[in-house]
Amino acid sequence: MASTETTPVQDAGSVEAGLDALETTATGRPSLRQTLVNKILPPVIAVAVVLAAWTLLYPVVDNPTKLPSPAAVGSAFKEAWLQGELLGYIWTSVSRGLLGFAFALLIGTPLGLLVARVKFVRAAIGPILSGLQSLPSVAWVPPAVIWLGLNNSMMYAVILLGAVPSIANGLVSGVDQVPPLFLRAGRTLGATGVKGIWHITLPAALPGYVAGLKQGWAFSWRSLMAAEIIASFPDLGVGLGQLLENARTASDMAMVFEAILLILFVGIAIDLLIFSPLERWVLRSRGLMVKS
Repeated sequence: MASTETTPVQDAGSVEAGLDALETTATGRPSLRQTLVNKILPPVIAVAVVLAAWTLLYPVVDNPTKLPSPAAVGSAFKEAWLQGELLGYIWTSVSRGLLGFAFALLIGTPLGLLVARVKFVRAAIGPILSGLQSLPSVAWVPPAVIWLGLNNSMMYAVILLGAVPSIANGLVSGVDQVPPLFLRAGRTLGATGVKGIWHITLPAALPGYVAGLKQGWAFSWRSLMAAEIIASFPDLGVGLGQLLENARTASDMAMVFEAILLILFVGIAIDLLIFSPLERWVLRSRGLMVKS
């Protein structure tokens, strides 16, 4: 009679095969129908619901100076496009925002590392960074105008003061969550000093760092809009914040809604094009997001 007993090696092989089966995922690209249903259809439905509610609410309010019709806002977009001004509004603000955020990144990253790794620096300026992060960005506009005048330097200063604390605090949070075992293993392998930071600390702190970058961009964009609304000057050009302020001065609610929708569109577009793919890559590289 043949024996039905199994050896430990066979048992281990069965367990390993079972674990491999659990980790196996479909790696094929999603079909066009899946992309439409999962990615495109939900936001389209959401926009349609908002437009329907807006259309139904407009006759109830019955006051174009308080709530313009969707058609009036569409006409404002069309007029700005035909006059060749629409892309100019967007580019003026986006170019300032991205350049200011790049400066904030160059300052906030080493500052965050310094606060995270040096206890004296953390005790000295860590609470200040947290306080600055909670300070409304609009509060920096008056002193920036007094210090620097009505120019682009003032805009960039407001962006830096709004974004740097978020970037630095995000990196500090990420470094604090790095397992000590990683640091000890890196030192054992010779990754100390700058090498340890580059090869061990920064890669392990990426999730918190990316979260800080997203928040930093949100703060920089809000700071820029506040600066453009408050500090208007012909030499600065007309950005989205200045467009909103011009519409308020003219009591043109259709233009007000145009500016608000453009500000919202740029914020969503930057997140979808830059930060969401970066966040997905970080999560997927750590096995926290599995392709289905």
